[in-house]
Amino acid sequence: MIFSSLIFLYAFFPLCLIAYFLVKPIKGKNAVLIVFSLVFYAWGEPVRIAFLLLSSVINYFIGIGIGKAKTDKIQKLLLAGGLVYNIGMIGVFKYSGFITENINSIFRANIPVPDIAVMAGISFYTFQIISYIVDCYWGKVEPQKNFFKLLLYICLFPQLIAGPIVRYSTIAEEIDNRHTSIADLSEGLTRFVVGLAKKVILADQLLRIVNDFLQGKVGTLTVAGTWYGIILYSLYIYFDFSGYSDMAIGMGRMFGFHFNENFNHPYLCKDIQEFWQRWHISLGSFFRDYLMPVTFFGRRNKYLSLLLIWLCTGIWHGASWNYVIWGLYYGAFIMLENALGKKRMNKIPIVIRHIYSKLVIIIGFGIFYFEDFNELGMFFRNLTPANPNGWGSVIEVISLCNNLWLIVAAVICTFPIMAAAKKLAARSEGWDTAISVSRTVVCAGMLLLSSVLLVDATTNAFLYWRF
Repeated sequence: MIFSSLIFLYAFFPLCLIAYFLVKPIKGKNAVLIVFSLVFYAWGEPVRIAFLLLSSVINYFIGIGIGKAKTDKIQKLLLAGGLVYNIGMIGVFKYSGFITENINSIFRANIPVPDIAVMAGISFYTFQIISYIVDCYWGKVEPQKNFFKLLLYICLFPQLIAGPIVRYSTIAEEIDNRHTSIADLSEGLTRFVVGLAKKVILADQLLRIVNDFLQGKVGTLTVAGTWYGIILYSLYIYFDFSGYSDMAIGMGRMFGFHFNENFNHPYLCKDIQEFWQRWHISLGSFFRDYLMPVTFFGRRNKYLSLLLIWLCTGIWHGASWNYVIWGLYYGAFIMLENALGKKRMNKIPIVIRHIYSKLVIIIGFGIFYFEDFNELGMFFRNLTPANPNGWGSVIEVISLCNNLWLIVAAVICTFPIMAAAKKLAARSEGWDTAISVSRTVVCAGMLLLSSVLLVDATTNAFLYWRF
């Protein structure tokens, strides 16, 4: 089940909200969320719920053990065991086939390649679990003694599949004590609808054009066609992932939880370091806070530490060499910017910095898109005058003209429109009713249009569900 499906929008989520608000005690509300979250995760593949519950049970006892251990040695052993298990689960379900294929290729072996389906969202909820047991070891949080409260943290369906990666410390208090006001419902619903519109009205429509240009056709593209396709892919991936995060944050707000932001208008960045401070914020902060302090290089060599972190960032995204290259690619630019320093970077004209950062980002998403190295090589060639297919063709012109309003709307929506609207509303005294009605009408319009587009449409899962 995905958020951008009619069954979720008009059956699952309304039923969950009704059941949630019919129950008064907080224990009952938590129980409702656990039941609906497990149904949500098991939808279509009931077997995967067993692994989620197994991870929850094992890490519950690891957390309890760390809290009760009388010596640091025992705590370290428990933490090490937890890390081995959790990372091992990701390794088995996500990378076993990839590792086996590479062993066979390097050593000319004939080891059977395991055909294990990737568990939806395993990287996200496992990283949440890792942050929990590490924080227990560091003494930042108290181990949760009630298994069902920890299970709620792990399986809460708004952020279960594709984040944001929510830390236990962020919602620990709200598991036991939270309240949903009318303002929370209003803000949460607005955020949810905005996220849905990003996904259905923008991302899914952009993906249609991207597939027309990039899917299996890169060898025939002109220079203009290649740039056109990958620029639209950069817009697609932003609206797809940030749309999911908006929906997750909005639903969390309706249930009384306050998740941290995961995107902050990343295409407004002036350099690559700033881009990653604005893009997938929860993943970047996870590696910064949990991997950086324990790297073999530590603070002695920040460049080697950065290299390791970006290698892990690439590997986290998928079992394919292009993701490894993608992570190292961004790591190289961040190390370059670190070497130059902020003072030198700030001396570069702002226009040049914007052009530089957007070129790096767009080309980076090309590395992200093409898993096949032959296609990736053709992609790089096609960006340049060495492209044998020429500079452009009428196909790009027709596509641009037919989709101009969609593309213009997508570009405009990369800017902080909602923040600007809120500031304007705050300054508009006496217009509260008109602003409230306008917001309701706009949200209703986006929900209606999204619903119409979903009727008889091929369901496009959120891209980051596979990570």
